[in-house]
Amino acid sequence: MESIGAKLSEMQRTPLASAHVAALREAGRQVSYAAGTYLARPGQLADRFVYVLDGEIEVVNAYTDERHLPSTLGPTQFMGEISFLNGGNASMAMRAVRDTSVIEVPRATMLTLMSRIPEMSDIIITVLAARRRRQIEQRDSTLVLIGEERDREVRCIAEFADRNRIPYASHALGSAEADALAATCSLAPGRPAVIFGRDTVIDNPTPDKIARLLGLNLDLVDDEDFDVLIVGGGPAGVAAGVYAGAEGLCALVTEDVAIGGQAGTSSRIENYMGFPTGISGADLVWRGHIQAMKFGTRFAMPRRVARLEALPDGGFCATFDNGKRVRARAVVVATGVQYRRLPIPRLTEFEGAGVYYAATDIEARYSKGTEAIIIGGGNSAGQAAMFLSRTASRVRLLVRGQSLAASMSSYLSSRLAAEPTITIEYGAEVSALHGDDHLEAVTIRRAASGTEETVPSRALFVMVGAAPNTGWLADLVKLDQHGFVLTGAAVGASSSFEASLPGIFAVGDVRGGSVKRVASAVGEGSVVISRVWAFVDAGNRDGGS
Repeated sequence: MESIGAKLSEMQRTPLASAHVAALREAGRQVSYAAGTYLARPGQLADRFVYVLDGEIEVVNAYTDERHLPSTLGPTQFMGEISFLNGGNASMAMRAVRDTSVIEVPRATMLTLMSRIPEMSDIIITVLAARRRRQIEQRDSTLVLIGEERDREVRCIAEFADRNRIPYASHALGSAEADALAATCSLAPGRPAVIFGRDTVIDNPTPDKIARLLGLNLDLVDDEDFDVLIVGGGPAGVAAGVYAGAEGLCALVTEDVAIGGQAGTSSRIENYMGFPTGISGADLVWRGHIQAMKFGTRFAMPRRVARLEALPDGGFCATFDNGKRVRARAVVVATGVQYRRLPIPRLTEFEGAGVYYAATDIEARYSKGTEAIIIGGGNSAGQAAMFLSRTASRVRLLVRGQSLAASMSSYLSSRLAAEPTITIEYGAEVSALHGDDHLEAVTIRRAASGTEETVPSRALFVMVGAAPNTGWLADLVKLDQHGFVLTGAAVGASSSFEASLPGIFAVGDVRGGSVKRVASAVGEGSVVISRVWAFVDAGNRDGGS
């Protein structure tokens, strides 16, 4: 299956060309650091690009202050993490091993330079992506979780980090590694914890606190102006971010859960053109995320738009759930859909503790050795069943109807039927959940016979009933009877993606009448920017006349 970023061990290091180094010299300044000086610390703003001229730089373990990796950075190499592209924070400490001379280029200047020299940009982005991939695969990070398997708050952080491609390490409660780390951080052993370096133990951990530590939740200036605000970081929103940045628009993409949206929870997409061996939804959208950042598009998450208002000058004001506001000349609604909460007793009680709405690597770990039960008959449910069959002892797919023909691609339903560890049960639904702090069993009712069966299970996946995320739009635009945004001819708009109020556009699954597929969402997000550009340009010309 395709995955972004070559493995560092397999990469043939391609140094920057002499012309690239000359450009760095012209744009930046030469700085010298004495041996033992820290060039970066975890949580510090990644505000400059650092190219090594002479000397040596090492990655430092934030808990022991010892060298963390066997290899170091020397002349012709450069420091940096993928967070540099979005103006985030460093996640690893970097220190000069001996007296070291470097060229430092401010982030904004470097991004401009990268846009002008694509060959240099390709080398830098490939290395930064590979570094992040190494961290994720080796579970190597300054962010460390203790007790993920036992504590709901810690598990919530693990899910947030996993879905947002944030590297983290995890130790089981009571393990030797957990107790040693607790001692280093002056914590009592046997206590769940979220730690970011030896001196930062996060009380009452939330995704927002983690995002702030890593610089993901941008501290936007109140009433900051953008050409376009893109609400939603799924395939449609990220594609719009790529093209907005490429066209020179000042764009902000906000996402309230995880970059990737619902597509990011898909373990394997096999029918997206160009990836014959398949690609995970998270990897696909992460590629676009990096691409958009390269073009200067900014991302902020977790940030939920609570209210959108039309301004007298024809622009818009978006108010976030934290009370902060931004202004934009145009708004692209790409909030997609979410699975409905089914009317099952105690469902919310077990959410995150046995009831899940995604099937990624982290949920697969929670499903290991248990019987996984999936509610749903669409492609997402089918992909989840195939993915979970690798770790779960058995997978049951519960479908209310009597066939998958109308809801699932035929290649996928054929694979489900051929997999011996997967059982498809038609006319079946969940009637009850059982357990104390965590789900322990599920009762299944069969409509035809009226019989019930209680099955031991620690993992129930709900993947049915897509509801659009449009409550925040208030009464600004017309919606259909199901809450999807009406666009184009249905509201007399000149563009297929323009809503009933000029300046608001809708793309992807949230748009009424759209094809609910990743490919179409990417296509709509890409195409809509030409209309957004025309709208913003017309407004600029009118404002200047």
